[in-house]
Amino acid sequence: MRAVAIRTDENEPAVIEKPRPDPAEGEALVRTLRVGVDGTDREVIAGGHGGPPEGDDHLVLGHEAVGIVEDTNGTALAEGDVVVPTVRRPPNGTNAYFERGEADMAPEGEYVERGIAGDHGFAAEYFTSPEEFLVPIPEDQADLGFLIEPISITEKAVQHAFAARSAFTWEPESALVLGNGCLGLVTLAMCDHVYGFERTYCLGRRDRPDPTIDLIESLGATYVDSRETPVLAVPSVHEPMDFVYEATGYAPHAFQTIEALAPNGVGALLGVPSSWEFEVDGGALHEEFVLQNKALVGSVNSGVTHFEAASDSLASLPDGFLSDLVTGIYGLDEIEAAFASDDTTIKTALEFST
Repeated sequence: MRAVAIRTDENEPAVIEKPRPDPAEGEALVRTLRVGVDGTDREVIAGGHGGPPEGDDHLVLGHEAVGIVEDTNGTALAEGDVVVPTVRRPPNGTNAYFERGEADMAPEGEYVERGIAGDHGFAAEYFTSPEEFLVPIPEDQADLGFLIEPISITEKAVQHAFAARSAFTWEPESALVLGNGCLGLVTLAMCDHVYGFERTYCLGRRDRPDPTIDLIESLGATYVDSRETPVLAVPSVHEPMDFVYEATGYAPHAFQTIEALAPNGVGALLGVPSSWEFEVDGGALHEEFVLQNKALVGSVNSGVTHFEAASDSLASLPDGFLSDLVTGIYGLDEIEAAFASDDTTIKTALEFST
């Protein structure tokens, strides 16, 4: 079968041949339909994150997948079920996090991630997976099922944000998303169509005309150009925010978020920055937390329940938004275009079969 992989001594993905996998006991065989491409894939390709399984000279890419069950292999799944796989797997046998169904909360060293770190991904014509890591979705979501993994990331982050405010009555009205990449745009749409925020904003660094700004404004949100209105100025130019979702990986934003929050507000941090030393007024930030009842939560990865919620959320997003969000579906003879990134690219995917 064909697969898309990155070799350890190369910096461009390539189509390679691999044997079609045989499902082990408790696993199903899945025929891949589409696999999404995101910034994590590009980081893996550049060598800045993750790597192949121990002893292998290549990593099959892809962690945002949708496929059809080809061989149930005695599992409770049905042949023809449309499924999306979760990403994390136990590294050497099971551990307490996986036994509790909380793989998304495992620390480094207690998991591998398919298509990212230590385990081959889903960018192949077929893959196998244990039944408990396959989430059935409606047949009519087969074309866009690769979006469920990124949507699930936001489902978890927002769940944790609301949990941080669960000790009192919290009725947030305003939301600011930092970052206008695919994850930021999906989150912005969810803030409006799933979570019901009354006023939404999205911060970026793009000049008009730009497709992401068009998408932001089509949702009825306000575009905030960080070159004109940095995060620290948002409360005075617009309003203090009940909820801030950070999806940039720009380290200062974590601290600026605190000051952008309204009293009782909460920020969710999802970007992963590189090491960066800079000065902050720790005392002032401490005071903001204490006297204004603010909170920050960090979030990474997601679990089965978040995938299930993501399927419901995908069904709630406007068709026009989704069609503009996905800027390219590419075959295996077009992988260079699938992994390219420019100002016209928002979300792309590889197509393996229909």
